[in-house]
Amino acid sequence: GHLESAAGIAGLIKAVLVMQRGVIPKHLHFNDPNPSLDWNELPLQVTSSMMELPARDGRPRLAGVNSFGISGTNAHIVVEEYPTAETAPYARHRVVGSGQTVTVSPPAASVDAPQPEQAYRERETRLLPLSAKTGPALRDLAGRYLSWLDEQAAEFPGEDELPEPLLSDTAWTAGVGRSHFDCRAGLVFASAGQLRERLAALAETDLAATSRAAEKIAFAYTGQGSQWAGMGRDLYEREPVARAVFDRCERVFLEERGTSLLDVMFGRTGEGQLGDTAWEQPALYTLECALTALWSSIGVRPDVVLGHSVGEIAAAQAAGVFGLEDGMRFACTRGTLLSETETGAMAAVFASPAQVASAVEAVNAESADPGVNISADNGLHQVVSGPVADVEALSARLESEGVRVRRLNTTRAFHSALVEPALDALQASLDRVTIQPADVTVVSNLTGQAVEDGQLLDGAYWRRHAREPVAFARGARTLADLGVDLILEIGPRSVLAPMAASAWPERAPAPAVLASIRPASADEPPGTGSFAEAVAEAYQAGLPVRFEGLFAGETRRRISVPGYAFQHERYWLRTPKRRRSAEGHPLLGLQRESASGEITYETELFPSDPEWLNDHRVFERVIAPGALYGTMAAALSFARTGGQVAVEDMQLHNALVFPEEDGGDASEAAGRKVQLVLGGSGDESPDLVRILSKAPNEAEWTLHIECRVPSGATAPGAVQRVDLEGLKSALSPVDAATLYRARAATGIDLGPSFRTLGNVWARPGEALGEVSLPDGFGRNPLDIHPLVLDGCFQVVAAARIQGSAEDEATYLPFGWERLWLTTGSLPERVICHVRMSASPGESNAEAGGPAEVLSGELRVYDTDGVLVGGLDGYTVKRATRAALFSALEGVNDLLYEVAWREQPLVPAIIAADFLPNPATVAHGFMPLADYLEEEGVTRANRTALLSDLERWSRTRALWALETLGWQRSAGEAVESEDLRQQ
Repeated sequence: GHLESAAGIAGLIKAVLVMQRGVIPKHLHFNDPNPSLDWNELPLQVTSSMMELPARDGRPRLAGVNSFGISGTNAHIVVEEYPTAETAPYARHRVVGSGQTVTVSPPAASVDAPQPEQAYRERETRLLPLSAKTGPALRDLAGRYLSWLDEQAAEFPGEDELPEPLLSDTAWTAGVGRSHFDCRAGLVFASAGQLRERLAALAETDLAATSRAAEKIAFAYTGQGSQWAGMGRDLYEREPVARAVFDRCERVFLEERGTSLLDVMFGRTGEGQLGDTAWEQPALYTLECALTALWSSIGVRPDVVLGHSVGEIAAAQAAGVFGLEDGMRFACTRGTLLSETETGAMAAVFASPAQVASAVEAVNAESADPGVNISADNGLHQVVSGPVADVEALSARLESEGVRVRRLNTTRAFHSALVEPALDALQASLDRVTIQPADVTVVSNLTGQAVEDGQLLDGAYWRRHAREPVAFARGARTLADLGVDLILEIGPRSVLAPMAASAWPERAPAPAVLASIRPASADEPPGTGSFAEAVAEAYQAGLPVRFEGLFAGETRRRISVPGYAFQHERYWLRTPKRRRSAEGHPLLGLQRESASGEITYETELFPSDPEWLNDHRVFERVIAPGALYGTMAAALSFARTGGQVAVEDMQLHNALVFPEEDGGDASEAAGRKVQLVLGGSGDESPDLVRILSKAPNEAEWTLHIECRVPSGATAPGAVQRVDLEGLKSALSPVDAATLYRARAATGIDLGPSFRTLGNVWARPGEALGEVSLPDGFGRNPLDIHPLVLDGCFQVVAAARIQGSAEDEATYLPFGWERLWLTTGSLPERVICHVRMSASPGESNAEAGGPAEVLSGELRVYDTDGVLVGGLDGYTVKRATRAALFSALEGVNDLLYEVAWREQPLVPAIIAADFLPNPATVAHGFMPLADYLEEEGVTRANRTALLSDLERWSRTRALWALETLGWQRSAGEAVESEDLRQQ
């Protein structure tokens, strides 16, 4: 058939399935081709049986879709097969993309790198980035990946591990094929088993906080003393971007020294020692520039850079002050010059700058040597340097004062007078280097402040930099002033983090501090301290990571991995539905008069209009209260008489129940059109009142109540007054809140609007309660408000015998003999006195069970004790969920389900000869039709009977299930198989 606006959808689905499965199904209902066509000459074929999709000599196969809607919607689609490499080491259906060789835009530091002579080793660890918008969703996503891994393992029976390409493609797809939300987890793994362990731990972790992306990132470059043998070797062997930087620096070092720096760095056989300043400084520069390039390749770049001593050279290169090779030559020269200075010593002193300065001054006053200098203010400690004897004297002096002093492992006194012989050559080494203004904010070691715009970090700057103390603590405070909220340490290990934390001002939020790499001990699992682990921490800290950089040089495929773990929570903005018109009476609506003499009032009701209606719930559904019908009839009575009010012989037939909430906007279908009809045609009483309602999707009206509103209403003529205090004295106080909790336990949940009871006094069979219209309703336009009348009905619950079987039963208003008011209005604050009838009424068939019907008399007084109205023969009836909702639509959903069952393909259209023909059916029905006609049963009678039978069947089915112990609740999804097993 024609799908109109959806033309092409079915064809597209079929074409995609054909491509995926590689087979073309039989054309439905096709048997014999048209003999008028020469099929042998036509380049087409209609499939009469399932066949394989033909190949196209290695080219991707194509499918065409042409669909036409009769109203003019045409769809023309060409679908091309997505090629998949035959070498994929896992099932074809897992692949959703062809192999892609990953290239990244190399940072400036790695441009023009030569092709590597040594092949790259496979990356040992992978990073699986998972994210969600909430903690529970992230936990569920981890659980999905666990189940998914089990599914993959089932495809490789007998193997202990999943293929490495599958795990790598999983990490690739999760990184580049998924959006990344604020709640994150980065799982570093080297095997499927390790990944399972970390997924299982994540699935059990309470993740409430989300990762806030850093607004300003600082790269902090470590100085001497952080090196370790083998640093950077793993990066060189596995990361193309890092290797490019290593190789370029190695070429410069070979030009300068004629020997290999990398052999010394990586712990191979080499001529130098990594602890020697001549080797250490260029090694740190090389590693730090490689790490900077590596972070840049995954999209993480600094807003501010800060170095510590020699670390500032790599920081300046990252800021564009000089090129990679120029910086490397300077690092080599600086290291060589400083290694040739006079032997000295350095020590870390854990005391305040003032105390250290005082001790230095005292020692220098007694020394003939150049003396001791404060070489660095690191916040946690101060560093002093100078001749060995002077440093030892200073250390002894401070230790005698109880100050902790730690001797540093170096034979040179950096940032002291001992380096001055090397300064001229150091400055001259930059004479031929082109120095550029920094394009990233640089926090200087000299001042601890940001370098001013236009200032050049030339030879004169670096001369002072080598001699003067390192103002690191002041630099950390400058980072705080600049708004830095994440510090990424660029170096062999984390050294600067504790120093930055100690110097960070209390007025500023503490920054997150991450390390790029660190040495791992032998007993730690693979990946510990790796760059992948640092990226995982950066990802969890909210940094925008470009995961392509972690796969540079590889060929990876996107595969089908678990999708987002939606929590299926609703966030609809509730828009209360309002009645279309405020014309007419606030409750009755507009008046109309029919030709048959009936007077009709019509209005609309929604769960949210009137606004208080939503606060009246029975068995978790919004239901119109019985007081609403009473006040509508009373308003009609007052309109007829203009004085006293009477509503007689009230009987409720069906509850007015609104549809269950689905979390969306209140729609037209949620409301009901309500009519109050006075009088009727024929022999019906002119005082008869009926209230009916109908939903927009219903064909028939539902009758809710019938009553009489006599035109000559009378009430007690003389003013009657009672002694309210005397009534109270015979009763005991009752907590209204306790009453409401008890009613909620029986299924009647009254919201704030309906909590109209104030002080209540009661004893078995009698109660007195204060009823008042809640605050917030403003000026009340109704002469008789349903909330006030409903409050009077609530006093009946207090009059029931406490502790009886009726306490746990649900009772709803059923009717009354007569409601009367002395005037046409009911005050907003009244006192209601209730006396229950001595007989409980119709009792339950089961001995000791709650009564089916309770009745009593109500008298309503104003606050002065003057009688203003009453109810005679007021009756409540026990209600159950099944009885209340049995006639509502939707019960079929509890009894039946829609199920799609696979059927075998039928080779041809089956003749329907097993069905009787219409003539046979008509002939068989005639005897029954004649009988019904003789008995006077009309077509309308038969239709009504079928409707009644359907309702009866539903009620009986629900009753049977509840008798067997089934307990229903609104909104519960019922599985037929689970119900059968119960």
